Amino acid sequence: MENSSVVEVFTLQGLNETKANTFIFFAIALLAYLLIFFFNMTLIITIITEKTLYEPMYIFLCNLCVNGLYGTAGLYPKLLADFLSGSHVISYAGCHLQVFVIYTSVQCEFTILTVMAYDRYVAICKPLQYHSIMTSLTISKFLLVSWLLPFCEHSVSTWLSVQLPLCGSHIDKLYCENWSIVKLSCVDTTINNLYTYTGIVIHFSQTLFIVYSYIQIAGACIKSSEERSKFMQTCLPHLISLINLIVTMLFDLMYSRYGSRNIPQPVRNFLAVEFLLIPPLLNPLIYGLKLSQIRRRVMKSLNRKVDISL
Repeated sequence: MENSSVVEVFTLQGLNETKANTFIFFAIALLAYLLIFFFNMTLIITIITEKTLYEPMYIFLCNLCVNGLYGTAGLYPKLLADFLSGSHVISYAGCHLQVFVIYTSVQCEFTILTVMAYDRYVAICKPLQYHSIMTSLTISKFLLVSWLLPFCEHSVSTWLSVQLPLCGSHIDKLYCENWSIVKLSCVDTTINNLYTYTGIVIHFSQTLFIVYSYIQIAGACIKSSEERSKFMQTCLPHLISLINLIVTMLFDLMYSRYGSRNIPQPVRNFLAVEFLLIPPLLNPLIYGLKLSQIRRRVMKSLNRKVDISL
C-alpha cells in the first residue's frame, strides 16, 4: 500500500486552464443557473398555485423540477465562487456532500421518470381504472420512494468512499464526484466498483421498465387517433426527458472512466457538467411548451403581470 495521509481539503483542477477567460465562463455559468432556476420555479409555482393541475402527472412533474433545482444547487454556487476565487479547493466533508447532492439528484430523476412512465401507462392502457389505481396514497408512496431510494442508495456509496485511505487530494474536474475520490485510494476498491456497477444495473432495469411501458402505450395508441394525440402531448415530453438524461449520463460515465487528457479542458468541462445543465434546463421547457394546460397557465400568468405593470 502507498503512503496514505489524512486529506482535509481537495483541490479541483478543472479550472486551471480557463483563467484567461474566467469572467466569460463565469457569465455563462451564471446565466445558465439563472435560467435553470427561473424555468423550473415557473413550473413549480404554476403547478402549486393552479388547483386544476393537482393531478398525478403534474405532481410528478413538479417533483422533477424540484429535483432539478436540488441537483444544480450542488454544483453552480460552488462553481461560481471558484470562478471568482484564486484557489479552487473544497473541504473533505464538503466534497462528499457535493457528491451526495449531485448523484442523489441524478438517481432521483431516474426514479421520478420511472414513476411518470407508470402513470402514463395506467392513464392510457387502463383509463377506466386510472383513478382507482393512482390514488392519493399511491402517489404519496411513489413520491416517498422517488426521494428515499436514491438517498439510501447513495448513503451506502458515500460510506464506502469515506472508509478509503487516500494517497492524493487533486481532483481533475470542476466538482467532486465519487469515481474521482475512489481513484485516489491507496487500497483495493473492488467493493466500491461492484457497488457502483450494481447501481448501474438497477438504473438500467428502470430504463428497461420505462421502455416496456412505452411499448405497451404505443400498442394501445395505434388503435385510435385520439390516443395517438394523447401520446404525443403527454408521453413525448417524457421520452425526450429520458433520452436527454440517458445520453448526458452516458457521456459523463464514459468521460469519467475513460476520458482522455488530450481533449481541451473547456470541452472536458462541458462533458463533465452537461448532465447538470441540459436536463434541468430543457425539462421545464419541454413540458411547458408541450403540455397545453401548463402552457396556458404560464401564458395567463405572464399576461396578468404585463397588464399589472401597464
